[in-house]
Amino acid sequence: MKYFLDTEFIEDGKTIDLLSIGIVAEDGRTYYAESSECDLTRASDWVKENVLPHLLGEEKTRKQIAEDIISFARINPEFWGYYADYDWVVLCQLYGRMIDLPKGWPMYCRDLKQLLDERGNPKMPKPLKEHNALSDAQWNWWVYRKLQKMDPSAVKAADPK
Repeated sequence: MKYFLDTEFIEDGKTIDLLSIGIVAEDGRTYYAESSECDLTRASDWVKENVLPHLLGEEKTRKQIAEDIISFARINPEFWGYYADYDWVVLCQLYGRMIDLPKGWPMYCRDLKQLLDERGNPKMPKPLKEHNALSDAQWNWWVYRKLQKMDPSAVKAADPK
């Protein structure tokens, strides 16, 4: 099953600290949580202005979030995100090292931005509540479904000449 994820986080170039995570399963189920362990005093002005106002107060420990996600995503999930490199790292860090991921989980996340590039970068509307992890995850699911319905022959390949 496919799972569309988004996270919000605080990062300083060395550390990525989970603020919130939203995941939407392709069957429509959703998961959302905020980390009770994130140090909000380290938030940049951008995070304070664009992310913190969207937090809902649904705080859990990182351990509880990790356990919840295992129950939610089960075995052999296929994860998708948008510009998902940091999202994937912060999700994986819930389990420790990359090799500590739950059994049957991939060591990579598929990226919608790459799929959009392959389809000629069609214009997509912004998420309803941009920088809310669950809203962004729902948008990711919507974009994926929209791209699957596009006629591949309508995408013009770049002319190498």
